[in-house]
Amino acid sequence: MGSCAVEGGCPTDYIALSLSLLSFLLLLARSTLPYLIHKVPCPQGSSFWVPAIQVFASFNLLSSIVMSLKFLKYKKSHWWQSCYIWGVWMEGPLGFGLLLNCRIVQARQLYYVFVKRRLPPIRSYIFLPLILLPWIAGAAFIQMKQPLNDRCHMGTRWIIPLVCLHLLYVAALVAFTGTIRHIEFRFHELKDLWRGILVSTSSIVIWMVAYILNEIHEEIEWLQVVSRFLLLIVASILVLAFFSLSSSQPLVSVMSLKKMEDEKFKTMGQALGIPDSGLLFQMEPTPIIGPDAPFDKLLQDKRFRQSFMAFADSCLAGECVHFYDEVQQLDKIPVNDPITRIYMARHVIEKYIIPGAVMEVNISHRSRQEILTTLDLAQPDLFNNALNELMQLMKMNLVKDYWSSMFFTKFKEAASMRTASQELEHMTGWNFSPRLSSVHCADDPFHQEQMLIDTGRNSHDSDRP
Repeated sequence: MGSCAVEGGCPTDYIALSLSLLSFLLLLARSTLPYLIHKVPCPQGSSFWVPAIQVFASFNLLSSIVMSLKFLKYKKSHWWQSCYIWGVWMEGPLGFGLLLNCRIVQARQLYYVFVKRRLPPIRSYIFLPLILLPWIAGAAFIQMKQPLNDRCHMGTRWIIPLVCLHLLYVAALVAFTGTIRHIEFRFHELKDLWRGILVSTSSIVIWMVAYILNEIHEEIEWLQVVSRFLLLIVASILVLAFFSLSSSQPLVSVMSLKKMEDEKFKTMGQALGIPDSGLLFQMEPTPIIGPDAPFDKLLQDKRFRQSFMAFADSCLAGECVHFYDEVQQLDKIPVNDPITRIYMARHVIEKYIIPGAVMEVNISHRSRQEILTTLDLAQPDLFNNALNELMQLMKMNLVKDYWSSMFFTKFKEAASMRTASQELEHMTGWNFSPRLSSVHCADDPFHQEQMLIDTGRNSHDSDRP
C-alpha cells in the first residue's frame, strides 16, 4: 500500500472508481431513458440545458476527484494531469459549484413561477453565469497564488475559505427553498429540493472531514487511501441525489421508465388530473359539420378537433390545433386552483410560446411578449389574444383545404355510421344507459313466461260472469 497511497492504483481506488462509474451511468439513464422510451420531444430553453448542465457538472466533479487525488496510476506525467486543471477548475467552478448553482436556478424559477406567479425577470442562461462568478474568481485567485503541492494538496488556511464558499451557496439554496415551502406542488419539486439540501449538506460535512484528513496527514498512507475512497463515494451519491427532472420537466419526471405502453400521463392535462383531458364520450351528440358551420363551434367538438388536428399535422401545421386543445384544458381548471393553472400555463408557454419551442406557434411579437411578461400566470385570459390570432390563421390557411381532404371524408363517414347506429338503437328500443343495462323484450328469457301469465289472467277474467 506504500506506493499506491502516493502513486494511485490501490484496490480500494478501483472499487471506488467502479462505483462512481456506475452512479454516473445511472444518472445518464435517469436523464435520457424517458425520451428514448416514450419518444418525448426534446424540450428547448432552460428545461433542457439546466438538467444537461447538471449531468455535465456531475461528470466533471467525479472525474476531478479521480484525477486530482491520483486514483489511477500513470507511468509518465503529462501536462493535462495538472492539479490546477482538475483540483481547482474542474472540481470547483465546473464541478460542485456548477452543480449547486443549477439547483439554485431551479429553486429560483419555482419561486418566481409559483410565488410571484410570473416568469423570472432575468433569464436563467444569464443568471447562472452571474452566480458562478465567485467560483470563477476563486479558482483564478488560486491559480495565481499556486498553493498546491505535487500531490494536489493545499494548506489549512486555504481550506476554510473554500468550505465557507460551499456552505454559503447551500445556505442560498435553503433560502430559496424556504420561500416555496408552503406551495402544494404536484410533482415532488419541494421534496427533491429538500433532499438535495440534506444530501449536499451531509456530503459537505463528510467531504470536509475526509478532505482535511487527506490534506493535513499526508504522511499517514492508509488514511490517504481511506479518505480519498470516501471522497469519491460521497461525490457519487451526491450527483445521483442532486439530479431531478421534476423542477424543469414535470411531465417527463412522472413517466414510467419500465412500461413502454404506459400512457397514463401522456399529456400534461392527464398528469394534472384535469377532467376529460382528450377523452371522447360515446354518447356525445354529433353536431352538424360543414363549411357553413362556425369554425370556433366546430372545434369544441372533440371528434372534429381530433380529425382536424390529424389533417393539420399532415400539413406540418398542427401546432395551432394542439395549442388550442391544451388551452381548452387550461380553461377547465377552476380559477380558485391557481397552482394547477400555473402548471398548465407554464407547460403551454414552454411548449408553444417561448422562441425556439418544440411547437412554437406563429403569433405576433406583441401577443408573445404579453404572455412572457405577464404578472399573473394564473389569469383566465392569458392566452386569449394568441388564441384569436391562431383562429384567424387556421381559417385562412387550413380550413378550406380540410373540407376537400380525405380526413373530412373519413370524418363524415364515421359520423354517418354513428348517426345510423343511434337511430337504429332508438327504433329497436335498445337502452344503453351508463348506469342500468337492460335487455330488449324479444331477447328477455322471462318475457314469454310473463306473457303466459298475463294471457291466463285475461282469459280468467273474461270467464267471469
